[in-house]
Amino acid sequence: MSIGIIGAGQIGSAFARALAKHGIGAMIANSRGPETLGDLVKELSPHIKAGTIAGAASADIVLVAVPWSQLQKALPGLPEWNGRIVIDANNPIEAPLFQPAELNGRLSTEIFTDLVPGARVVKAFNHLQPHLISGDPRAESGNRVLFYSGDDAGAKAEVGALIGRLGFAGIDLGPVSVGGRLVQFPGGPLPALNLVKFD
Repeated sequence: MSIGIIGAGQIGSAFARALAKHGIGAMIANSRGPETLGDLVKELSPHIKAGTIAGAASADIVLVAVPWSQLQKALPGLPEWNGRIVIDANNPIEAPLFQPAELNGRLSTEIFTDLVPGARVVKAFNHLQPHLISGDPRAESGNRVLFYSGDDAGAKAEVGALIGRLGFAGIDLGPVSVGGRLVQFPGGPLPALNLVKFD
């Protein structure tokens, strides 16, 4: 199973660090080109490699975490998704004023899904602060909770398994119409909650 990361900001880099910590390889890309990711790749070598957006988008599982205003530019023109899994780790916030984007009554994941036709979309990794994603999920005598949701059971199972490999307690919130609303930031009740599951 190959993993690609589109976006090397706080969330994308935190996800890359979590993967590298567990010996899981991935390709990370940003809009400025692989040569700008030298420091990050050096830090996370040999597990994380830099590549192009098209290269990262060709993986079996692709996490997308780019500024909301850049989604329309980052995703069109990529290889056909053909049922591959795309993790929507985005939040509908407009920089630099940190204002909520206008969604016209839709969920952000619904809008995101329109930009990746043919992909199996799972919402995850957007509701925790970056240092919690890259940190130790077992740091508080339990397993830090990481929510996910989606409309394809198989895709959710694969993402849930990856979440488990990273040491988190994955909790399936159901379809996007339910889970996407619960973890949407801003507006949902679950973002930024640092919950821990105890066995």
